Amino acid sequence: MASKRSAFGRDGGLQARMVFTMFLLGLLYAVLVGALIAASASAVTIVVIAVALFGIQLVGSDKIALATLGAHEVSASDEPELHAVIERLCIQADLPKPRVAVIEARMPNACALGRSQKTATVCATRGLLQMLEPAELESVMAHELSHVIHRDVMVMTIASFFATIAALIIRFAFFFGGGFGGGDRNEAEAIELVILVSVLVYAISFLLLRALSRYREFAADRGSAILTGRPSALASALLKISGTIERIPRNDLRTAEGMSAFFIVPARAKNSMMNLFADHPPLEQRLAALSRLEAQLQSTGR
Repeated sequence: MASKRSAFGRDGGLQARMVFTMFLLGLLYAVLVGALIAASASAVTIVVIAVALFGIQLVGSDKIALATLGAHEVSASDEPELHAVIERLCIQADLPKPRVAVIEARMPNACALGRSQKTATVCATRGLLQMLEPAELESVMAHELSHVIHRDVMVMTIASFFATIAALIIRFAFFFGGGFGGGDRNEAEAIELVILVSVLVYAISFLLLRALSRYREFAADRGSAILTGRPSALASALLKISGTIERIPRNDLRTAEGMSAFFIVPARAKNSMMNLFADHPPLEQRLAALSRLEAQLQSTGR
């Protein structure tokens, strides 16, 4: 079984992209810290705060996200079907069973959170559980477990932190501008340098996150198709989820919009401005990829 997991759990393209993304973001963050230190000795305080926030983000980000979404952990007696599906898939993938949570929302969706395979939580909304057929639910849960296996949730969590810190520093630079520099001219130049570098870090982080997020959805779709052997079931689930979300009032999606990158289908209205910088690949491309996988699996007799 271990050999099966090592074969299933590795996606060379995704692993390379995660390493490249983290390398570039780490480099950007080093440049940002350097700019802060060069601007003024007092800016070291911001660096210390940033490091402390990083530790909090790494340890508690999943708990914060779950609380924001209103998710609550459920036992096997609470949701026997959901637990049975996840347990069966974890046995197939030789994966530690994650915590299972339900979000009491009519929006059909699912997500996986956690900094490691041992601390992961897989979530489904009430709307998803009520809408999908058993095979479709299994394919969606397999998609989320693929994220856990690939460890891309942890990378996304850390990577998003860099953009958050850059945005905070931009605000600090404007609000506490007087704390930088020694004289009026030097102070203005120091603040301009910090703002410029922070804006660049935020913009590049934002674009890198979107590119990684889109690819990781393709990787998880593929992982689901291989694990269940039914790409068509995932395709059917994606069509149902996407079609239903488009009919949900935007106000009902607002709470989940900030976590959209972690859901299997974007949790926002179709005409949202954020779609210009999509964190998911177009549905048509995902369906086409699943169709190709279906043909490949049929040709190999899976």
